[in-house]
Amino acid sequence: MKRRIEVPEGAAGARLDVVISEALDGPSRSRVQRMVKSGSVTVDGAEARRPSASVAAGAVIELDTDDAYEVSTDVDGAVIDGLDVLHQDEHVAVVHKPAGLLTHPSSRQRGGTLADLAVERFGALPQVQGEDRPGIVHRLDRLTSGVMVLGLTTDALEHLKAQFKDRTVQKTYHAVVHGNPRFDSEWLTGAIESSPKSPDRMRVVPEHLREERLAEGARAAETFLERVEDFRGASLVAAHPKTGRTHQIRVHLQAAGLPIVGDRAYGARGALKEPLPKAAPVMERPSLHARSLSFDHPMSGERMTFEAPLPEDMERLLAFLRGA
Repeated sequence: MKRRIEVPEGAAGARLDVVISEALDGPSRSRVQRMVKSGSVTVDGAEARRPSASVAAGAVIELDTDDAYEVSTDVDGAVIDGLDVLHQDEHVAVVHKPAGLLTHPSSRQRGGTLADLAVERFGALPQVQGEDRPGIVHRLDRLTSGVMVLGLTTDALEHLKAQFKDRTVQKTYHAVVHGNPRFDSEWLTGAIESSPKSPDRMRVVPEHLREERLAEGARAAETFLERVEDFRGASLVAAHPKTGRTHQIRVHLQAAGLPIVGDRAYGARGALKEPLPKAAPVMERPSLHARSLSFDHPMSGERMTFEAPLPEDMERLLAFLRGA
């Protein structure tokens, strides 16, 4: 899919790779640099092969976003092979999705998704959500790791869908954020809408525009946030989303002044009061992980809870922060 990026006034003189990374939601900086060097990026119609080249305000960058996203790879570039299954019975399966794996096909990527791997592992699955989403009940962003539930039969999938709609499913995410919360726990309730400057991103609606924007299609959103562990200049927090809006946790944390470490789309803007030490491990993705999921078994009604351990990249970052 072709993408056209017009360099904003505030980015005048910035590096080409930085402007592209901030305009796209997902690809790592190193991936963008390889894409530029391959000759698949133009600036004002001329081929640009230097990632470090500065760009002028108003310049038009054009690229094919299909080239910006890795296919079926994790953040370290290793091919994802198979599924990490936490639970399976004849009705449901619970899996641990790694960062880098797309949940289901999109305009950017057709194959090599979690949905494809699920069919390979479990056989034909119900297509309640569409032909390209067999077994899929809910989704995680491509760069978010963590626990997901799949419906292996039509009845089970429909029942699980209803639980998500009725908000009886309990979800807990862990995130490493810049800064320290001013509270032990708090509800974040900013409504969410598409950003007028970048339609593929979301933003929290300014409070004085809330009622007007809700009438025009913005979505109410609620996230319960808890402090888990504080470090110098960073924190580990637990987020419990009551609603399931696009990029909800990332946007709510950004609006709360607690941007997720490694989040290029909704990360820190400008200078941080207390940035991470230069020696800190670099996160090639948002430090966000779906830690646990609780739901009622669609057949027995038993309440079930499953947890996915933190991935290695987040564990490395936390180990560093604890020792800093």
